[in-house]
This record gives sequence, structure tokens and C-alpha cells, in this order.
Amino acid sequence: MVESEDKAAAVEAIGALLETSQVGAEAVMGMSFDQLTKDSRRKIQSELEDLNKQLSFTLKERPASSGDTLELRPFSAEEDRDIFAARTEDMGAAGDGSGGPAGNLDDEIRAALARVDDEEATWLVAVDSGQKVGMVFGELVHGEVDVRIWIHPDYRKKGYGTAALRRSRSEMAWCFPAVPMVVRSPAVDPR
Repeated sequence: MVESEDKAAAVEAIGALLETSQVGAEAVMGMSFDQLTKDSRRKIQSELEDLNKQLSFTLKERPASSGDTLELRPFSAEEDRDIFAARTEDMGAAGDGSGGPAGNLDDEIRAALARVDDEEATWLVAVDSGQKVGMVFGELVHGEVDVRIWIHPDYRKKGYGTAALRRSRSEMAWCFPAVPMVVRSPAVDPR
């Protein structure tokens, strides 16, 4: 990397060294290594806890917002095709966050799992008491993690979005250490 003439060559060297994609290599190139120290990670954790305190509703208004019963687990093509299909029908957009129209469901799932394998994305399913209530998407884009949260229409306005946000921050930090996160919550029909 230090022998590289320019940034593009350095990214290529990182990709070869780590056997990762260009997107992954660009993320490593943009990392601030001081954020990986134990002290820095403690400070980040403290900031996350402070943000959790600010993201509060009364439990009466949004009973699921505490997140006590919500779990996030990795997306499975076999088990979770149904929740992704519901999301795609609801949003009418591709699952990669591009904003483009939804493609063939199986093609989208294959492409997503390829990005997950390349460590460019993580897809999580939000589950509460055995019920799939939504999905969390993390996609590495231009050195940032673009996090999108989608809650199934049957479970909206109960606090699941807040709970998923709380849970997803630590998941994204684990998957993409020291990469800045940008959280997106898609607009929904207020019906």
C-alpha cells in the first residue's frame, strides 16, 4: 500500500492483500485506525448508549420500543423469502438501496447474498416472539454504511423501528468496524 502511486493503486493493493472486493478495500482505505482502539470503542459505545436514552417513547405509546424482546438475525434465503417479498411489495423498490425498481425476487436475494459474502452488506430479519416484524439492511456505499429499516405494515407504530435501530447499531458496528453509519427509514403511507 505504501508503495502505491495513488489512491486507486492503494485500494487495489488492499483488495489483493485482504482478498476483498473494491468496495471493501475502499472502506478499509477510508478507515480511521484510531477508532479501533479499545478506548475509542468505549467512547463510541458510550455515545450509542446516550443516543438510546434520547430515542425514547413511553412504553404505552410504543410498547416494542424498549427492544427487550426484539432479536435481529441474519437473513436466510430459504426462511426469509416471505418477509423480503412483503417488503418488496410494500416498497416497490430494489432491496439494495439504490432506489431502482424491484427486480425478480430470487435475483435480488442472490445479489444480496453475494454482497453479504463480499462483506459489502448485511441483511437482518427483525423477529419478536417468533414473528418476523421487519428487516434491517446495511449496505457499504462510498465508505459509509447505509442502514435502512423496514417494518412490516402490520407492526408499524408500535416501536419496532426504534427497537430495530437500537439493535442494529451494534450489529453494523460489528460487521463494519469504524465505518460511519447513515440511517434511513423509508417513508410510509400514513394510512
